[in-house]
Amino acid sequence: MNIAFLGLGRMGTAMARLLLQSGHSVTVWNRTPQAAAPLVAEGGIHASSIRDAVAHCDIACTMFADDDATEAVVFGRPGNESNSLLRAMPKPAVHLAHGTLSVALSKRLAAAHAEAGQGYVAAPVFGRPNIAAAGRLWVVASGKAVALDRAQPVMKALGRGVTVVGNEPWQAHAFKLGGNMLISAMVQSLSESFVYAEAQGLDRSVFLETINEALFQSPMYANYGKLMLHPPEHAGGTIAVGAKDTRLLREAAAEAHVRLGLADYLQQQFDAAIADGMEQVDWAVGQYRMAQIASKPKS
Repeated sequence: MNIAFLGLGRMGTAMARLLLQSGHSVTVWNRTPQAAAPLVAEGGIHASSIRDAVAHCDIACTMFADDDATEAVVFGRPGNESNSLLRAMPKPAVHLAHGTLSVALSKRLAAAHAEAGQGYVAAPVFGRPNIAAAGRLWVVASGKAVALDRAQPVMKALGRGVTVVGNEPWQAHAFKLGGNMLISAMVQSLSESFVYAEAQGLDRSVFLETINEALFQSPMYANYGKLMLHPPEHAGGTIAVGAKDTRLLREAAAEAHVRLGLADYLQQQFDAAIADGMEQVDWAVGQYRMAQIASKPKS
């Protein structure tokens, strides 16, 4: 297939590389052109504009960190709307939105693509950049049946599984936000457990290994726990992203007239971490640091 891939951060680069390795023709675009160089060296085609990237594609994949960046690419910037995915993508093509977006924006994208006669599938992914590089992402997708069928070869090339969760694209983005809240809740519970274990003179690594083996038997607990105890050189996801995703979840919950007390608490933790200068610290590492700070008696 002819695929356009827009958004070449660490996740996007890893995902575009998987598509190249699967034999697809991949045209890449990024706001900073130098990010495309490694993929071009591996057979990718560099496009100098959004319009050129998507003009002849079968599938257009976007992978951006937030709503604002996604909107700028899909709808174009004021005064330059012609250089946009919506204006330039062929009618038979399908837009696959891989980023973690708000439910509100996902609904807006669905309406805009429907009006333009184009396909749209929400296809956010679970996994960090190292998981993407290993081809182990899990794709959560929703959209109309015709668009989903066309997008299946791309989604299957990105990881170890695809789950279709609904007919309305926004449902996949709602699903992804719910999953991310569970990760944050797990990290918070691990953080406070580590604080407790250390206060009791217990080895945190032994505590993690034994509790996980005895109770959870979960690679998520094992991997995130090790990451928290041995912070990585490069953040897989940042506190800023965690705060954004929690805010989007709470907005979607409020729109559905439900209140989530745990999400409210997690938002407070993320906001406190940002106020403490941890915005770009690894998501899990930052939560652990905040738990350590909160455990100290107030003078």
